[in-house]
Amino acid sequence: QVQLMESGGGLVQPGGSLRLSCAASGSIFSVNVMGWYRRAPGKQRELVARITTGPRTNYADSVKGRFTISRDNAKNTVYLQMNSLKPEDTAVYYCNADIRSFRAGHFIDDNYWGQGTQVTVSS
Repeated sequence: QVQLMESGGGLVQPGGSLRLSCAASGSIFSVNVMGWYRRAPGKQRELVARITTGPRTNYADSVKGRFTISRDNAKNTVYLQMNSLKPEDTAVYYCNADIRSFRAGHFIDDNYWGQGTQVTVSS
């Protein structure tokens, strides 16, 4: 069983910073693309940032220059450093990963989601 566990959310004032972490655990053979998505109240879930094993990164226009995604392949962990936070960044942030696991003698490729962590930007 593969799990993604997020941490690092919370309440921060506008202009502040937070760092989110997401660690993958379980019967993992390899982790490919990892990313962060968010869902703000009343809105659809949207991509925030993604990172490949290259690593290559891409960001939503709304966070470019403020957020940085990185990963530690040895720990199967992805990070999201969020600086200059704005009230409109308030959302539940979800970790996502494409993972190859090994179960019952077979390689299985699947996409996994974390449970979400709340980020609130407010004075």
